[in-house]
Amino acid sequence: MSVACLAFTEKGFLLAQTLARELDGTAERSGRPYTLQQWTQQHFLQERALIYVGAVGIAVRAIAPYLQSKAVDPAVVVVDECARFALPILSGHLGGANDLARKVAKICGAMPVITTATDTNGIFAVDEWARRQNCAVLHTACIRKISGALLAGEKVRIRTEIPVCGNPPSGIEATEQDPCDVYVGFAPQPESVLWLVPKVVVLGVGCRKGISAEILEQAWERLAIPEQAVCQVASIDLKAAEPGLQEFCRRHGWELETYSAVQLAQVEGKFSASTFVKQVTGVDNVCERAAILASGGTLLHRKMAGGGVTLAAAVRPYQLDWRFHNEW
Repeated sequence: MSVACLAFTEKGFLLAQTLARELDGTAERSGRPYTLQQWTQQHFLQERALIYVGAVGIAVRAIAPYLQSKAVDPAVVVVDECARFALPILSGHLGGANDLARKVAKICGAMPVITTATDTNGIFAVDEWARRQNCAVLHTACIRKISGALLAGEKVRIRTEIPVCGNPPSGIEATEQDPCDVYVGFAPQPESVLWLVPKVVVLGVGCRKGISAEILEQAWERLAIPEQAVCQVASIDLKAAEPGLQEFCRRHGWELETYSAVQLAQVEGKFSASTFVKQVTGVDNVCERAAILASGGTLLHRKMAGGGVTLAAAVRPYQLDWRFHNEW
């Protein structure tokens, strides 16, 4: 993903080119060759962020047909062609538009115009913290409740399975027990709790030859890990060309990494050994060893077997801190 910039005049296009260079993005002028709507439709679902160099009203009308939710919409920033103001107008926290507006302002000397209540009041923004900490946000309807409580001067309790460096910001109470308002981890939570899921899980997969994607899906559902937590799938190189495994990964947008039996056998640790698996593959365990090797971390779930599939999950080394502003 990248940053795509669109301008409407020659003066604005010069500014868009400058921003694109600094942000490793692209710059185009409306109408050359795409219209405003064509350009927006093309880029809205593909890019990390959109920057319109022009009037706010034009940008608002352009993006309106494509809005979905704060969980998936890209960051959208508008900067006037004289580079006086940079305004985030969509996905200020989760998408990173507020931070992008600050970055744009530094590049071109504009003033960032940040209007989100937590920012204007200097309050901890839980959704921006989630993005800064590489967490997916589940139960997004709770964000408003959390922010409202903090703005009202109330305490918000955050429970996390992962250590957090530093001291909690004002209004936040770190807790190791329920009830909590925010949970960081992989265990299912009630919809009344804002659930932040670190994107650090590697799924280790072993399977019989000719396994279908549907069977893999059924096994995956039994593992009960949020899809958003998975950042990679790992297996043995014998399975690299398995159509079912490839389709399974494609459906979820997961990268597949495979290793030789020799590489897997060298992974240190205690694993669920199988004589049959060793006879077939040359190593006594595929899923746990592959998950550990790809993650460089520790097992979250040991081998689960059934239907010709074995699954395990490992967590990459990961630590939280309390920072919630993040420069692009």
